[in-house]
Amino acid sequence: MPPPPSSFPGSFPEPVDSTSPSTVSNHHSLTEAVRARRAEYTRTRTTRIKIGTWNVAALHGTERDLGGWFVDGKGVAEALAGLNVHSAEEPHSSHPRERLSDQSDRESVGHQESRATKKASTIPRNDHASVAQGDEIGIYALGLQEVVDIGWTTESLRPFSDPTVSHKWRKAVSNALPPGYALVAEQQLTGILLLIYASPAIAPTISSVSTTHVGTGLLGYMGNKGGAVARILLGETTRLVFINCHLAAGVEKGALERRNWDAAQILSRTRFDPVERGGVVEDTGEGIGDEDFAWWFGDLNYRLEDIPGDEVRRLLMLHTRNEYDIGERSERKIEQELSQPHKPIDLRDEESKARSSSDGQHASSARRSTEQKSDRSSLSSSGLSSHTDDMRLKSDPETLAMTISSLLQHDQLYAQQAARKAFHEGWREGEVRFLPTYKYDVGSVGMFDSGEKKRGPSWCDRILYRTRSDRLRSESKAAGEAEAKKRDAEMKARGVDQDDDLLYDYDPETDGAEEIEDHTDHVKDEHASNGDLVVTEDGFEDRLELEVYASHQRVLSSDHKPLTAVFKLTYDAVVPELRAQVHQDVARELDKVENESRPDVTIVVDHHGDDGLGVREAHSHPSSPDTVDFGQASYREEKTRGVTIANTSRVPARVTFVEQPCPGEGTSKGDPWLDVRYEGGDGPGRGAKPDSHDQQHTIEPGEALNVVLNLKVADISLVKDLNEGREQLQTVLVLRVEQGRDHFLPVKGNWLPSSFGRTVEELIRVPEAGVRSLPHSPGLDQLDVRWSAPRELLKLTEAIEQLVERVMAEWGMTNQENHAPWEKFPGWPFDELSWSTKDSQIRDIRRLYVHEALDAGKPVLSLLPDEATSLERLEILSGVLVDFLSSMRDGIIPEAIWAEIERRLIALDKSRQSQSAEEERTWILDVLSAVPHHHISFIFLTTMLARVAGDIAPLPVSSSPNPPHSPSTPRKSTDLPSSSMNHFPHRPRGKSQSLNQPTDPNLARHGEAVEKAYAAIFGDVMVRGGLPARAKERLVAVGRRRGIIEVFLRGRDGG
Repeated sequence: MPPPPSSFPGSFPEPVDSTSPSTVSNHHSLTEAVRARRAEYTRTRTTRIKIGTWNVAALHGTERDLGGWFVDGKGVAEALAGLNVHSAEEPHSSHPRERLSDQSDRESVGHQESRATKKASTIPRNDHASVAQGDEIGIYALGLQEVVDIGWTTESLRPFSDPTVSHKWRKAVSNALPPGYALVAEQQLTGILLLIYASPAIAPTISSVSTTHVGTGLLGYMGNKGGAVARILLGETTRLVFINCHLAAGVEKGALERRNWDAAQILSRTRFDPVERGGVVEDTGEGIGDEDFAWWFGDLNYRLEDIPGDEVRRLLMLHTRNEYDIGERSERKIEQELSQPHKPIDLRDEESKARSSSDGQHASSARRSTEQKSDRSSLSSSGLSSHTDDMRLKSDPETLAMTISSLLQHDQLYAQQAARKAFHEGWREGEVRFLPTYKYDVGSVGMFDSGEKKRGPSWCDRILYRTRSDRLRSESKAAGEAEAKKRDAEMKARGVDQDDDLLYDYDPETDGAEEIEDHTDHVKDEHASNGDLVVTEDGFEDRLELEVYASHQRVLSSDHKPLTAVFKLTYDAVVPELRAQVHQDVARELDKVENESRPDVTIVVDHHGDDGLGVREAHSHPSSPDTVDFGQASYREEKTRGVTIANTSRVPARVTFVEQPCPGEGTSKGDPWLDVRYEGGDGPGRGAKPDSHDQQHTIEPGEALNVVLNLKVADISLVKDLNEGREQLQTVLVLRVEQGRDHFLPVKGNWLPSSFGRTVEELIRVPEAGVRSLPHSPGLDQLDVRWSAPRELLKLTEAIEQLVERVMAEWGMTNQENHAPWEKFPGWPFDELSWSTKDSQIRDIRRLYVHEALDAGKPVLSLLPDEATSLERLEILSGVLVDFLSSMRDGIIPEAIWAEIERRLIALDKSRQSQSAEEERTWILDVLSAVPHHHISFIFLTTMLARVAGDIAPLPVSSSPNPPHSPSTPRKSTDLPSSSMNHFPHRPRGKSQSLNQPTDPNLARHGEAVEKAYAAIFGDVMVRGGLPARAKERLVAVGRRRGIIEVFLRGRDGG
């Protein structure tokens, strides 16, 4: 599991208790402090937002009308859109944005219909804008439905939306918009397309754009029905949400319930990305309801219910026929339909019908009166004259406004809102003063569906909107009524019929009836105080005013009429320059407070420390005083540097070095070449090396903690990587200050190439000046072969032989009374237990001198201090030799060669054949001859071991019937003759011993002990290859390794 965010270097500390004296601010507190001063960097702005919706019915040519009605505000029939028709209560309330300009030169309806074609715009010629248009609008939000034919199953089941479909619609809008308008949001769901454009002044202030879609069609998820939704942040202050939808179609009851379900799904399943402001991303995403202003538009598909659709068509065509000149095609068609027999329609609700049923005479008289009128705009010409006196008193029954108001009482949307089944949580609509938007004959201004089905007209296309205040009022009202229901249920449970303290009596059976009776008045009276104050979620005070809500009746290319709504939004917008200044001021103030309450430390690096051997040239001081620079570092060389951590704050500081995170791997395990020790302070590990870096220490104000950093490269695998340049002595320590900021301490060292950790093939290419002479070489394997065997091996073996002779001679002259170390320890001088220098620190330092000489191409003894005795020098070189052999990656006997040798040994054991030592040595050397340089190295090494063993444990006379042959072995690997490749000298007698020495059983046993000890030491470091996992098999395998070394140390022919 990855570490928590706060554990990463540089991360901000976790929030702490605000009551703590060491409380510090975080990035969110800075944001909140800046937001508290928003009045200083926000300015009031006003813009207009135009919402347009149109179901294009997947008809070709509809895109040609798009710019005319949506951008230019054309195609409005003022008389049928209600722009110049007002109630008796509002005789002169035409809104200033309703452009009632002179349209006398506008193309007639009849001529417009006669030329309607898919190849040209159907907008009336010489038409003028009736609503705000062009650059008067700051934001255009367009919702289209059925941009593809969703009637085809393949389109409905398509798992994605074809992006090429929206191209022609974007092009149509872009061509109509003034220059500089930019597309800021786009979302498509099969046939549902949402496009949002912004003016050059508004577009740069829009941010946090998030779009999504919700499919509610087939199977509840397909895109033939559903919604496309967008959220934008305007001026970094105001959240706006736009919802373009296409809900389930149909007039049956199940269709109504499905429409409600579709709307609920869009509400519940819509999720937006988190809002980002000023570089700060909010913690969670948002949904519908978290915005400040929302618009829900599209083909909602709500119909007129409990009223015959055919009679509604006839009633409305009484109004639309006035748009035609007598004798025009559509006028004749309308007159023909109106002349058909029909049943009179009663637009009243049930309560009005009940009241009027007791006064049949009055109704009959009214009917006779209307039949005598000849004005063809009259309702009575169709026999639709059953309006009661109550209805006539309320409004003039011969006006379009009266007809629309009467029909809207049968509107499903209003009924569902009143019943709180859909769109009831504060959603509202401007006053509907226009004809139903569906369904018309394509190419007609006012001819409702004349086809076989003769679908009843309905306001299917709607534009709803809601402010944050609307939503909060609705939620508050619902909570109050729920509480009233709860009290009523409790009273009934106690047997109390009436509570005298109640201000009203709640009856769940009649709840909502009054709203259903007159929903249009409900909308206007409760919600329609346009321009009311809205307090946004962030505390800004905005205002939204509906200026125009109208249909574009004279757009003929679809069976739906487009809808337009224009809103004026007054809002507070952020001025970036002013906010930057406030941000700077707040940050400065918070820094001042935090500096006094937050712990902080100062790190001082001591560049003077132990520089190791002191035999190299001094390196220059680091360029940065804040970097811990160890300078040159070699294998096993230990160097130290000091760091002082001083508490410079007014509060205690708890500090710890934390491990750096590795991407995808959690935290690292630290650097194997670097150790940290603490001195002083309060915490575990004081004065000693801790188990890990993450031990916490408390530093009081004014006090300091000393940290000692130790560098030592002792891991051979790391030496290999450093030699090859895959690793470097570089790291960064992260000092975490609890409730404070992290401090970063760079640490580095300059690696000196080493002869340790290499292969034989690399070592035979090392120049005479040593491996240090090629510090930047691409690789030793690229150089020419210079030696028959590693020169370092030759130097060590030659020096050891010479020192053994010298030590034995000196011991015989000065220490005759004491037992020699080779008499007490069979493994001397290669066994660490036999060494006379017990101080490991002194031994380690002297080893480094030998390492330095080997790597620099100098004599191995040239750098050892003069005070070191011959015995001490011999022991140091012997330890270096064992370490050198152990570090060789391929060993003296490589893994593949050992596998062959082991295979033959196992075969010999199974065959139970006996071999002499000479025969065994011969075939082993034959196998080794496959790798000549390893072969020669093996001979050098075993010859040296045989000679040393012969010096310290000479063989008795009787143990060797024939005097062993001991030819002189060349000491230079380059001069080694090829004839020696398959010859090995027998173990010689000691040079200080006589050839006629008598038999000594103890001496023979000691000689065998030396052979076994040497074989045990060198068998493990010379051979490469894996060992079995099982203990018994492992023991046998180890015995074989030691056995092949031992056979080269035996002096008897019989072995």
